[in-house]
Amino acid sequence: MIEEKWGIAHIYSSFNNTIVHITDITGAETISRCSGGIMTDKDRLQGSPFPAMLAAKKASAEALEKGLKGVHVKVRAPGGIKQKQPGQGAQPAIRALARSGLKLGKIEDITPVPHDHMRKKGGRRGRRV
Repeated sequence: MIEEKWGIAHIYSSFNNTIVHITDITGAETISRCSGGIMTDKDRLQGSPFPAMLAAKKASAEALEKGLKGVHVKVRAPGGIKQKQPGQGAQPAIRALARSGLKLGKIEDITPVPHDHMRKKGGRRGRRV
């Protein structure tokens, strides 16, 4: 029986950008990495669905070329004191990974969520404009 090579697709999705980073199963070695900002020359479009889809397509093509058969997906939003929901590029990125020929394992959300209170940046007197 031929051993199938699996990896992990880390998708970081905020309002400003979407980053697709595919690593080996341990997470130590990078296989491919691409972002929505690389796919478009307009800054306002970095976090939108279409560049995220193109980034995932490019990263998965590179991963397939290097012999990966499937990936487990870890989706992450900025978290902490920032937004807890992934941006609008996360779902198209997952869909593009599935359509590219990679098998999808488990899909999980790894957004860091504070369990107490976190202090916002800006200091005691806030951000002075």
